[in-house]
Amino acid sequence: MGKENSIVLISANEDFAAKLAERIILLRKTDKVITCGYVNALKTVMENETSVAILHDDGHDKTISMAGELQSYSPVILLSQDDQTILDAYDRGITDFCRTDAKDFELVMRIVNCLKTAINKQAIKRANKILIQNQILDKDTGFYTYKAAETVINNEIMLRDLQTGTFIAVSPAENSKSFFSTDRIAKAIKQSVRADDIVTFGKGAKFYILLPYTNVDGAVAVIEKLESAFSEKFEIKAGISEIAGKDFLQMEKESLKALLDAMYSENTYIVSRYKDEVSDDWLDEDVVKSKNYKLFRQIYNKKLEKVIIPVFYRAQMAYDEKMPDSTIFQFADDEQCIFHIKNKYQDSKLKIIYPGFAKVMVYIIHQGLDSPENRDIALPLSKITHKDLMKIIDDFIAEFKTAAVK
Repeated sequence: MGKENSIVLISANEDFAAKLAERIILLRKTDKVITCGYVNALKTVMENETSVAILHDDGHDKTISMAGELQSYSPVILLSQDDQTILDAYDRGITDFCRTDAKDFELVMRIVNCLKTAINKQAIKRANKILIQNQILDKDTGFYTYKAAETVINNEIMLRDLQTGTFIAVSPAENSKSFFSTDRIAKAIKQSVRADDIVTFGKGAKFYILLPYTNVDGAVAVIEKLESAFSEKFEIKAGISEIAGKDFLQMEKESLKALLDAMYSENTYIVSRYKDEVSDDWLDEDVVKSKNYKLFRQIYNKKLEKVIIPVFYRAQMAYDEKMPDSTIFQFADDEQCIFHIKNKYQDSKLKIIYPGFAKVMVYIIHQGLDSPENRDIALPLSKITHKDLMKIIDDFIAEFKTAAVK
């Protein structure tokens, strides 16, 4: 944890500070505890390369203000008995809290955890420096750049296999753009989102926010919290899109359209209600019997755009990392879709061909095999879903792995 841990204890009560300092069991002989009041707290923390700052509650407003200043320079543990002060201090960025009357061992454990957090933050800081140099992170805000937005968000969706969540595009309202400040909006966004939410710059004076596992109501709550951070003179507008198996470009398109609609309405936000022009609801028994080939082609084209191409792409991204010794290709057009995987032992293809009816044909071909693994699947258009198609691909790749070791 470094050669020396400097623990700065900040309290307006000198007697309390002295007694508390005696309770802190130091981790090493070189560790030291420094006590100070609120007036010179920030200066003391900065001058002593503080490992942990312990802040004693001295009234709600004063304590919250001090917590906000300190958290930029050191992990902060708040000592307080007041629940509201603790909650508000977390909003300002403190690392941990401890009740004023806590046992000595609990306080020491909180300090140890903060020291570990400080080490992790230093590692993240070094990694972020590299990301900033490569224009992936913005230096001033810590948000992802627009240049990196598509890759970052698509990877987040793929690696976490996100099927639920929301995507927000937020921007100043037209009458507020003259008051636009990146720093102000970035600060408000940071106070409104969770640690695992993804924030990137968007096109122009816009920001994108990916909220994993958060429904529309949760996204609205984020927007309302963001809105409350500004005065009445500064308005924001937002467009919301649901993830639901989409990639970055589609979510961006939908949320920007919803944002544009919000710009020309009295609403702060609008939720994209984008739906396929032709949905599976058309695929009832009467439609199938009618042999409406034109309608079938429209439905297939939508399935190709919204399901097959995104699933093929996500599958390739997922398995490229898991199977470094194999090469994966994927291709799709109006005539056929191919998911091709090979290595020095095996060559396999999954083909989807649309013959012009209410079903597509899925051909699974493992080169050199004459067994049940090589088969044809007649798949109804209504069964071309993200879940069903991904299951077929997963099974196909499992068979490829088995064939490759035979």
